[in-house]
Amino acid sequence: MQCTVQGSRCILWPQTAFYDIEVNENLHILAQLGPEPNYLWLEYCKESLRFAEQYDVERIITLGSMLAECPHTRSLPVDISNSGVAQDPDSAYNGPIGITHALDAMAVEQGFDTTSLWVSVPQYLGSNDPCPQATLTLLEKLGETLGVNPPTGTLENKAEQWRSRCDIIVRNNADLGRFLVQLEHEHDMHEQAKELSSSGAPMAEQLVQEAEAFLRDQD
Repeated sequence: MQCTVQGSRCILWPQTAFYDIEVNENLHILAQLGPEPNYLWLEYCKESLRFAEQYDVERIITLGSMLAECPHTRSLPVDISNSGVAQDPDSAYNGPIGITHALDAMAVEQGFDTTSLWVSVPQYLGSNDPCPQATLTLLEKLGETLGVNPPTGTLENKAEQWRSRCDIIVRNNADLGRFLVQLEHEHDMHEQAKELSSSGAPMAEQLVQEAEAFLRDQD
């Protein structure tokens, strides 16, 4: 980034910063914040892990978001992996990666305990606007992972405002409205299938029939 300071032109280079956050007397978080590098990922990750070793970090947690086909009217899905193993094998990610994927993989190779949290953001709403609901969801999952209750500040109000704006967008677009109904049904069927699978209830045939009936209605 180029800027002018007191009449002189200068370049501000992107930087990564580490913040030591004391959650309580037994827990410190060394938070790493910075822009994703365009190249030299290997060196970037190595340097990041040197900081982790220097400060005796016991666990590395990476946070991220990705666009996906999920409804804004339901809880945003979060994919979780521990030490490189997906918590839900059916949701294991395959595709392009970001720097956090590389950092997590290298940390696992070096023997760190790791957790990766990725929240899905509705793709049909576009990618230009921030999503406070996704931030709130990640913060809550981070709190569960660490066993603490992190302060959310104004995030809950911002998340509610975001959902209201999404409702308005969908109401004003008939195609989006129909697409949202389909996403809601797929989400609910998936959640129901997980409940049936975990409980061992003999209702799989009924679930299949409901899914087939819904798909027929879409034709």
